[in-house]
Parts: sequence; structure tokens; C-alpha cells
Amino acid sequence: MKNILIPTDFSPNAWNAIRYALEFFKEETVTFYLLHTYTPAFYRMDYMLGGPAFSAIPDVGVDISLAGLEKTLKDIQRQLPNPKHSFETVSAFNLLTDEVNELAQQKGIEMVVMGTKGATGAKQFFLGSNTIFVIRKAKIPVLAIPEKSKHRKVSNILFPTGYWSKYKIAELQPLLEIAKTNKAKITVFHVKEEYDLTEQQEHNKTHLKKCLKKVPYQFTEIREKLMPNAILDHLEGNDFQLLAMMNRGHSFFERLLIKQNIDQIGFHVQIPFLVLPDTSKVIH
Repeated sequence: MKNILIPTDFSPNAWNAIRYALEFFKEETVTFYLLHTYTPAFYRMDYMLGGPAFSAIPDVGVDISLAGLEKTLKDIQRQLPNPKHSFETVSAFNLLTDEVNELAQQKGIEMVVMGTKGATGAKQFFLGSNTIFVIRKAKIPVLAIPEKSKHRKVSNILFPTGYWSKYKIAELQPLLEIAKTNKAKITVFHVKEEYDLTEQQEHNKTHLKKCLKKVPYQFTEIREKLMPNAILDHLEGNDFQLLAMMNRGHSFFERLLIKQNIDQIGFHVQIPFLVLPDTSKVIH
């Protein structure tokens, strides 16, 4: 039994992520938690007492949230029935990132699946503030679904790495499980931007090979290209159905998020991407 959390704001983008998640886990027994968070449009003193449950004045935000979740659930039951899937709805007066982490702990959530905003420009990809905050703060894997991405069987997964950390097998487990379930191959992708691998990087690379030994994999290395364009070009030139990344401070992915906020230079990805939290110690 899996527990999967899907935040929704009732937009077409969020519905697309729900459809993808239900297709992605079609053969598995899953409890999906459909989450909608809200805050009042204006500050009210009675919320000091603990939110709308303690308020004597009705809040339209509560009604909108509950009605939206009820409609979403009916749409799922009508369009995507599956006896292996069960659902719980959560309407929360809270910040999305805080509620995600609280539910993850309370309900044993294994993964967050959420939609992302669309792209503008040839190589710009704007995650949207909610997705950025969830990826940065979530302590569990996040599967982000671009708004026009349709479900396809996962047979090839791209996994970029700089070999700067010694990955923990537990943190790689969601990726390995996806590969096993779909009989997919993982392509470990490394860009040599300047120098050859250090002794520590070589050690981490060897450790990664051991972690991947139970799934099909290959290592691909290129030179004379810089991140993130190297990843973008490799995705465009090959048929991958999933991009997987470890997220740690100062990684290329973190740099992308920072650049996105400062320069409006983003990450144009049209396939789903899985972001795994990385807590391993980084040794340079």
C-alpha cells in the first residue's frame, strides 16, 4: 500500500497532474491524499484562535475548498475509476509547504505529485512558486508534472549527477522502484565541465554503480557543454520519459532555481521530473 499526496488548486494544470498520477500508479494499491490549502483573503482576528474551525463567522474560502475537493473526487470516480485506488481529501488552513511536511509525517506519505507551470521562450521553464517551495522544503520525493505532459510508459530515465555526494540507497529507493516496476533503464549522465573526476568523485561513482546493480543502467559522459543546456540537449536528442535529480544545496538543480529567480533563466523540461532529497554529506 502506497500513500501519495497530490496538492491541487483545482486548475487544469493540477487536474493533469492528478490524471498522470493515477495512470502512473495504475497497477499499484494506493491511497491518494488530495490536498487543497487556503488562507483568508484578509486578516481576521478570530483566526488567531486557530483557524476557521474556531471562527463564528463563515469563511468563503472553506466552502470553496471543500466544494472543489468534492468535485475533484467525483471527476476521478467518473473518469478514472480504479478498485486499487482509494482517496482521502484534505482541506487545510495552512501554507502548502508546511501542510505537505505535516501530512507526510502524519500519514506516511511516500511521494508528492504536483503540476508545474508552463514554459515561455525556447529554454525557459517556470516551476511556479508553490512547486519551488515544495521541492526546496519537502523531506520526501516530489514528482513534478509539466502542464502539457501526458502519461507514457517509463522505459528510459535520465539521472544527471556530478558525483559530489555519496548517495544513500534509501534516498535512491523511489527511483530504483520506478525503474524496477517499469523495467526501465537509468542513464546516469555526467557533464565534465572543466576537470577530470577527483578521487572522491570516482569513489562516489563506484558506489552509485553498486546502488544501481539491480536495475538496467548505463553511464553517459560528455564534455564541452555546460549545465543546464547539456541536460536540455540530451533530453531533446533522446527519448526519455522521466528526468530524476537529487536535490542538495549548491547542486546544479539548486543553481537553476536561484538563476530562475534572478535572471529568469529557467529549465525547459517537457517530461515529468522526480526530485529526490539528498541528505548525504558532500565531500569535495
